[in-house]
Amino acid sequence: MDESPKIDNNIHCKELDEETLFMVSQTFKALSDSTRIRILYLLSQKECSVNEIAEELSLLQSTVSHQLRFLKNLRLVKFRRAGTTLFYSIDDQHVIDLLTEAIDHACHD
Repeated sequence: MDESPKIDNNIHCKELDEETLFMVSQTFKALSDSTRIRILYLLSQKECSVNEIAEELSLLQSTVSHQLRFLKNLRLVKFRRAGTTLFYSIDDQHVIDLLTEAIDHACHD
């Protein structure tokens, strides 16, 4: 029985134009940084403020803010305001699915 990987013929984008290529490369760039991975993974579990992220991941608030700005620009995270506090959450489940698959792959024996 052939166990070679199957190509998904139901891919939504039929062409790899320059904009699509750029967005895909930026998504993988986002997932290539361990700090951004940690932030995305935490936000996949729960909504958090910048201070909560910094505290839970033992990071400087300025580092978290910088990384969240990068992730927000790619529309990977979103925020809601409650008074003066911004709470961040995941904005793209597709990327979390990629991240989960990569983690599963890394943990596979």
